[in-house]
Parts: sequence; structure tokens; C-alpha cells
Amino acid sequence: MVPSVEVMLNPKRSFSEPSGVAVFPTARPVESKRGWVIPYRAIEPLAVAIDAAIIFATAALSDIAYSLQFTAGQGNIQQFMGFAAIVTALFILLGRSRDLYALPELLNLKSQFRQISVNWCAIFLFLTAVAFAMKMGGDVSRGSTTSFAISGFVCLLIARVGWRIYLRDGATVRKFSTRKVALIAEETLSHDPGLLETLARHGLQPAKQFVLPVGRNDGQRRRDIITDAIKSVRGSDVEEIVLSLHPDNWAKFRSLLSDLRALPLPVNLVPAGPLSELFQLSSHKIGETITIELQRGPRTLSQRMAKRCIDIAIAVFALIAFLPLFLIVAVAIKLDSQGPVVFRQRRRGFNGRTFQILKFRTMSVQEDGDTIVAAQRHDRRVTRIGNWLRRTSIDELPQLLNVLQGTMSIVGPRPHALAHDSEFEKLLDKYAYRHHVKPGLTGWAQVHGYRGEMSTIADIKRRIEYDLWYIDNGSLATDMRIILMTATELVSGRNAF
Repeated sequence: MVPSVEVMLNPKRSFSEPSGVAVFPTARPVESKRGWVIPYRAIEPLAVAIDAAIIFATAALSDIAYSLQFTAGQGNIQQFMGFAAIVTALFILLGRSRDLYALPELLNLKSQFRQISVNWCAIFLFLTAVAFAMKMGGDVSRGSTTSFAISGFVCLLIARVGWRIYLRDGATVRKFSTRKVALIAEETLSHDPGLLETLARHGLQPAKQFVLPVGRNDGQRRRDIITDAIKSVRGSDVEEIVLSLHPDNWAKFRSLLSDLRALPLPVNLVPAGPLSELFQLSSHKIGETITIELQRGPRTLSQRMAKRCIDIAIAVFALIAFLPLFLIVAVAIKLDSQGPVVFRQRRRGFNGRTFQILKFRTMSVQEDGDTIVAAQRHDRRVTRIGNWLRRTSIDELPQLLNVLQGTMSIVGPRPHALAHDSEFEKLLDKYAYRHHVKPGLTGWAQVHGYRGEMSTIADIKRRIEYDLWYIDNGSLATDMRIILMTATELVSGRNAF
């Protein structure tokens, strides 16, 4: 039998020559002044307490602000805080059941965003269903609840960013006492400085370290080292065992690692080498067989429903908020040049389906044929008001209607004109893969500066690489991150014309 092994993904490594001694390189020098040290075990309850404080605070402020503005201060704060207490209890229970407050998880920002998004939405949907079923909807202000749902969600995400920064920096300068582990690594990995830095970032401190030789005739030496490791760890303050091995050497160590079952401790594997990339891919089970997802298929029904709900909520809110701007822009376009206010052009969406994208007209032409000349810097076809609309990306706002129609999403690969689609498909084999998800108002490529003109094949390839990354790795947390990054891009105006 082999010990139960969890997998910790390791970043890119740089290797040195192997060494036969059980000595590891030290991590980067750290400051000796530790200041206020937080015990490792205190991090989880502290994170729980902060989440509870955030939820209660946003609930109270949301109810007070809504009551003062719309009900002349006649809201029932006690009743609403009772509702907040239920939300807090459910959120913390769900989080603890999924190790949301463990230090390694607090450092994993992508996972935190994903789990918070799912848990928060699930709680409010569940409570809404309960209130509807029990006819209790009138007891709690819907305005306060909506404000609480949005502000609480945003504040929880901001708190996670703060935790990520604090814990990462704190581990580097030893601001909190870490979890002690025993590190067992292959001889070829014993001079890997990135390994100790990775452990430090996750709050793990190698208290005991052992090196395993990998030669064919070193079987007995390996067994002796494992035996020494078990004796050394037993009865010590070590709380975990971390292995750093090449997956292709697994056969050499499998029988030895079963001996670690003598210790009642978790055993985690940090895979190294080319095969370690496979551990970064999603896995599934077909019966008792584990399969690795080399190419992500369309999202599941629950994922699509969650994304659709968020799309509708954002689109409705934005359309209401920007309605005065829509009217001003429509009048400005009419006064500036002849032609319709809204420009329509055929694009391809999910599964290659054709739809008409909506934009405020910014040019004197309305091309939608087999040949389309993309806009360039200082393009004479761009109208005076169109130049300003394009620089501020206000011309894209009518696509919120496309989002409501379901032909687009808030986040996804930007759709191209049909003529450009046909051209790019001939240049890039994986271009059609972009149609595995709905196109979006903004995307992973856009927040990395790939907006506007695509003047070279290299530009096109790089933009498509970002789109494909989103398709393979996208999640609700990624969507929220892209939306926040988009705000920064709009302010900077990079590559917008």
C-alpha cells in the first residue's frame, strides 16, 4: 500500500548539480526583526473573525444607508442583523468545510475568489428560495439585501487580496510562526532554492530535511534514509511531510513511501520535472480510472447558469446606471454626422453561431461584408464624436443588450467580424477554439493590453493565446478579476483608438 498523497504544485524550477549530502540551500535572506508574531494556528480563527466582522459591518451599513435614503430611517436594523447572522454562519460553515481559511488556501487567490463567489451566490439563492417558500420576503428590505449582497461580496474579495499580500510578505520576513514540516527530496532536487521559497510562501518551514539518492544501486541507502526519517520525525513537533520527487522516478520510491504510514501525518507531493505539468491540469474519474483533462470542454450547466445570472445582474445594473449617458451619446452622434446611432455587424458567438453585435456608430462607414478594413490609428473614417467614444470604449456599451439577449457575456474572448474570422482561421489552427465560450465585452487579452489594431501575425497569435488561456482556466473568480482589471485599462486608455 502507498500512503495517501496530496499534490502541491510547484512553480518553475532551476536545478543545480546533485549532492550526496542531506543539506538544502537556504531560502533568500530574511530580515531578523520579526515584530509581532502570529502563531500559525491563530491564522484560521483570525480569518474567520475578520470575515464575520466584514459581513456584519457591510450588512449594517447597507441597511442604514438604504433606510436613510429611501425610507427616512424607518428600517428594522435588529431584524436585518439577524438576517446577517444567518448569512455569516452559513458562509463560515461552508468555508471551513472546504478549508477556505487554511493558510495555503488563503495564499491561493484564484481558489479563494472562486469559492467565495460560489458560496456567496449559493447562500443568497438558498435564502431567497426559503423566504419565497415561507412567504417571508416582506420582512427584509430587498433594497438593503441587494446592497448587502454586492458590498459584502466585494469587501470579502478585497479582504482576500489583503490576506494574500500580508501572508506572502509575512512568510518572507517571518511575521508569523510557520507550520513545521519534514522535507524529503530527491538528490537532483536538493539544491533547488525555489523549493524552499515555495514552502515559505505557503507558511511551511522544513524543520527536518532528508535527501534520497536516485542511483540504481542505492536501494538500501534509500531505505535507510526513510527509516531514519521516520525515527527522527516520530515524537517531534513536525506536523506534515513534504516530498519533492520526479514523477518518472515514482516506481523507485513507491515501496519506500509506504513505510511513511507508520507516522500519523499528512504526506504531500511537490512534483518536479516535465511530467509535473500534468498535475496542473484538471482530472476526472471514469469509474475507477482517473483521466486528465488535456482540453477543457464547454462549461457545465451549473457553471453556465451561475455565469448567466452574474451577466444579467451586471447588464441590468449597468444599463440603468448608464441610461442618461446613452441618451447624451445618441444625441451627440446624430448632431455630429449622418447615419444611425447604433451600428450593427455580424459576429460569431458560442459554437460559431452568428449574431449581430451592437455598438454606437463611430465611423462614417458601416462595413459588414466579405472584406472589412479594421480601424487604425488616425483613421479618417472615424467621426469627431466617434474618436472620443472609441478612446473611452463607450461605443461598446450597447453590447450590454447583447448580454441580456444571451449572445454575449460580460467576460469572454472579443468577437471579430466574420471577414476577419475567416482570415484568422486560415492562419491559426486553434482559432476556432475561441467559440467554445460566449464572446465578451471584455476579456483576458484586453486587460493585458491587446486592444485595437492587430497589425502583425504575432499580435494576432498573442491575443489568441490569451483567449485560449481564459477558455481553459476561466472561472467566476477569473471573471471578477478581469472586470476589476478592465476598469484600470479604461482609465489608462492603453491601445484604445
